[in-house]
Amino acid sequence: MNTNDIQTSGDDAPVDSALSSDDNRPRGGRANEIRNVLQEEIESGNLPPGAALDERALATRFNVSRTPVREALQQLAARELVRIAPRQGVNVARLSISQVRAIMESVGELEALCAKLAARRVDDVLRKELDKAIERCQDAAVQGGHAEYAMANTYFHETIYAGSRNPYLSELIRNARRQIQRYRIRDFQTKTQISKSLKEHQQVARAIQEGDEALAAQAMLLHVPSGSSGFSEFLARMPMSFFESDTTEH
Repeated sequence: MNTNDIQTSGDDAPVDSALSSDDNRPRGGRANEIRNVLQEEIESGNLPPGAALDERALATRFNVSRTPVREALQQLAARELVRIAPRQGVNVARLSISQVRAIMESVGELEALCAKLAARRVDDVLRKELDKAIERCQDAAVQGGHAEYAMANTYFHETIYAGSRNPYLSELIRNARRQIQRYRIRDFQTKTQISKSLKEHQQVARAIQEGDEALAAQAMLLHVPSGSSGFSEFLARMPMSFFESDTTEH
């Protein structure tokens, strides 16, 4: 489906009868399924910020009437993943630059704390898991592409979350990352980016394995783009159309 030509429509007339079956599932259950699919596509960046969404096209795609599609879009709007504007249609929600910066700053600080706790609580099991995570990143950097390295990157960070032994903190980070993930689709697109990330992973892992809390936190804070030069580099890779206008920006 071309995500750039989706427009909202008016009444709830069903699509062609051959496409209007809800698979005999309860309407609410079908709406939840549609919401889950669209949420994953939004959070992964497959539906980029600002992309238009059309009830009729989505009904055709999911082989349903427009009612469960409308319910799914309303659920996504409640989660601030889409915006529904009267007479303007439905679009994937965009964040302002200041909102993106604030979330990324928060992620950086939380990740640093997670690395610090992992270093404080490190044991032989975590040391081995970090070695495994680094090896996976190295293999992806040499043999894989950006998708493979992105998966290895997630595995590395999840290893540290587990090592922190603080599930509350780990879930805070995951939730924040989900909000920002659609703005990270330009990560790991070049060998230079991947090489830099791998080197920083090795520095973070080494500090944790040595139990150096301060160094682990510092290395992680430098690794995660925040409000400094890392954020400027990140911003330079992003289309400005992905951002909501922000009158507070100067």
